[in-house]
Amino acid sequence: MSQPAATSHPQNPVDDDPARRRRYLTGAGAILGGPANVVMQLSLLPVGRGVVESTVESGSYATNPGKRGRTTLTYLAVAMLGTDEDRAAFKEAVGTSHRQVRNRPGGPVKYNAFDPRLQLWVAACIYRGTLDSLQFLFGELDETFADELYRDSARFGTTLQVPAEMWPADRAAFARYWDSMLGELSLDDEVRGYLLEHIVDLGPQPWPIRITGRRINRFFVTGYLPQQFRDALGLAWSPRRQRVFELVMRGIGGVLAVLPAEWRAQPFPRLLADMRARRAKGKSLV
Repeated sequence: MSQPAATSHPQNPVDDDPARRRRYLTGAGAILGGPANVVMQLSLLPVGRGVVESTVESGSYATNPGKRGRTTLTYLAVAMLGTDEDRAAFKEAVGTSHRQVRNRPGGPVKYNAFDPRLQLWVAACIYRGTLDSLQFLFGELDETFADELYRDSARFGTTLQVPAEMWPADRAAFARYWDSMLGELSLDDEVRGYLLEHIVDLGPQPWPIRITGRRINRFFVTGYLPQQFRDALGLAWSPRRQRVFELVMRGIGGVLAVLPAEWRAQPFPRLLADMRARRAKGKSLV
């Protein structure tokens, strides 16, 4: 079964069916591709400045990488698998942190974490990363599945503050939006340094993880990134490395293809259950 995510989808899917949307989620894809997705998101300078200047230390990857990683994965789980009630609760919790993320008076780059245009870019990057992961792991997706993935990926934005009507109407419209945004991307020295030190080279992680995992992480970050983003960070790549990357990803996909769907999707179902348990106990969700 070469494309487990694309099989057995119903003829008339129910819009709120989480079992259908679970097909898009692979824990391996999120973990391996997540750092590259952060690079893409922060390459829109207001998003990058918002992260490096943020004073919300409890949610900072630089100071709390484990918590930040769990929060991000939980957001993906809630967006794709959660009910409307789950999403509303998580949106409110994220909003509490986002209210503190805005540029300083007189700062050179204006930003506000509630800006739907910036959040649309973040959601677009997450969709692009999800699509790339599925194709790297399982090969080209059939058209019906690709359309379903695109429509459902609007939830990555609407779980934040992106109005549904801002999500490009179809895949062709998204391609035009993506291409139009590429010309707006830029990294200043501080954001570039942050990405290289913290995201590519695992700077905030404990030293055993940093020492043993840095080269592996750099390989997957670079492999996942489109060339424009590699060039912006000065990450070397070659046709040989590309072939190795593709073989490794298809090998991982071959293993995932024989696993039960629930296992492939982990840790997302577990994180959603944890979020619901925390909410029931009145604990913080982010």
